[in-house]
Amino acid sequence: MNERTRSFLVSRFQDYYSQAELKLPPEFTSREWGFLEFTTGDTFMRRHKEFGSTGELHDYLRGIGPAHAYYSVAYYEYPGAPKMKEKNWLKADLIFDIDSDHLPGKINSYGDMLEKGKRETLKLLDFLIDDFGFSENDVHAVFSGGRGYHFHISDPSVLPLKSPERREIVDYISGKLSPEMHYNKEWLVGEHGSGTDTFKGKTTVPYKYILKNYDTGWGKRIAHYIVQYLIAESVKENKNMFRELRELKGFGKSTSKRFQELKKISEKPEVLRNIVDHGRLDFGHIDDFQDVVSLLINQAVERSKVNFGSTQVDEPVTADIKRLIRLPGSLHGKSGMKVTALGIDELEAFEPLNDAVIFSEKSVKIKVIKPFAVQMKGKDFVLEEGIQEVPEYAAVYFMCRGVAEYGSH
Repeated sequence: MNERTRSFLVSRFQDYYSQAELKLPPEFTSREWGFLEFTTGDTFMRRHKEFGSTGELHDYLRGIGPAHAYYSVAYYEYPGAPKMKEKNWLKADLIFDIDSDHLPGKINSYGDMLEKGKRETLKLLDFLIDDFGFSENDVHAVFSGGRGYHFHISDPSVLPLKSPERREIVDYISGKLSPEMHYNKEWLVGEHGSGTDTFKGKTTVPYKYILKNYDTGWGKRIAHYIVQYLIAESVKENKNMFRELRELKGFGKSTSKRFQELKKISEKPEVLRNIVDHGRLDFGHIDDFQDVVSLLINQAVERSKVNFGSTQVDEPVTADIKRLIRLPGSLHGKSGMKVTALGIDELEAFEPLNDAVIFSEKSVKIKVIKPFAVQMKGKDFVLEEGIQEVPEYAAVYFMCRGVAEYGSH
């Protein structure tokens, strides 16, 4: 960016910080702080800073109008020491980062990308509350102001964890653990005492797979997946397996109709427990559901093609116990949007391209240097090279993105 653009952005960020409400982390005086400024050339991080009061931090932000403001997830005895080994690490918050542009699948627009990231974030929230037992008050959500979302956890139980333990948490959330942890394999004896079983006159594997802990954790996810898989298979691919399922006792010929009935009840909280615990559904259409469970889990284990609902988090962020993370309430220098702290009950309805946009509607003249398009505050902006006038919030965004300069020169 040129000097005019840099001066304009610094001025607007300074004005914002003169009245900004920041959400400071616990024990903020024990944190290392770092800042990136707007420059016309190479950038460098101003770090190893420490602040003894909120007023001191606010004065610093108002003074330099940084493009990015960060603090350490770690708590240090000497946070301002110039070398990491001199700081004396004490503990660290547990942080999760979901970058929307790193998620698999096609992305059609910036808005679509952010929505995809929010969906992934809500999946992660289920892990943190249902599997790890954190309360909603323990988990603090933050929109990064750019591409995704963070979760901050400062519960005393996680603060002493070192990097290996934090990697294990990511492995669990990512579904990298062995599926054998989530079911028991029972040897079938009795009716076919020879240790074999038959299906359509053929010898089959003499085992049944029985899910454990199917009301919590991965066992619950696997059980949900099995129900949804059966529903999906009634209308789409994998015809050979569907044919086998159809011929199991209780399915009969009107399979599609019965799957529709299954779909209607599959969301009831008592259904999964009844299916796995008793091997049948109350309405009686499927008697030997445990055989279906066996077939599906066996296929999942042998072919390794089933995704049981894992979440894509940035592992290095969680594992790094000395990392710097964005300050909630600050601005993101690549978008001009607010790094927004969110209550868990606010996350679902949050619309970043409206709710995190903080600059005004007044018109600003910009010189577009490369074509670009985005939707903000419900308006579509399609830029072509040349001079244009756009609302200030869009002008700041385009300048931060490096596709426009301030003014008409």
